[in-house]
Amino acid sequence: MGFFRVGYRIMDWEPSHGRQNVPRLETSLSFASGEYNCLMKNSEIIFAVEESPEGVYEARALGHSIFTQAESMEELREMVRDAVRCHFEADTIPAVIRLHFVHDEVIVA
Repeated sequence: MGFFRVGYRIMDWEPSHGRQNVPRLETSLSFASGEYNCLMKNSEIIFAVEESPEGVYEARALGHSIFTQAESMEELREMVRDAVRCHFEADTIPAVIRLHFVHDEVIVA
C-alpha cells in the first residue's frame, strides 16, 4: 500500500443544527502521487482506497481508526458504510463518505 498523510487545521466554527458548534476544517491530504487541500466539515469522512497485490480492495479512513477490505467495489462500498455505522454514534455519523482511489503506476524511464 502506498503512503498517505493527513493534516487538519481549524478554520472557524459554524453552527450545527441542534448540537454544539462544529469546526470547519482545512484538510491536507498527502499521497505518493501529490498533495490535495480541501475544506471539510465533520459531516464527511474520507477513505483512501487501494487494490492490494492479492487483488482485494482495501479502504482506510483518514483521521479515524477505520479499516475494511472486500473482493469487489460493490462489496467494499457496503463494508465501508457498515464500518462507519459501527464506528460512530448514531447522532455523529458523517453524512457523506468519500472514497479516494489511490493508484500507483510504474512506467519504464
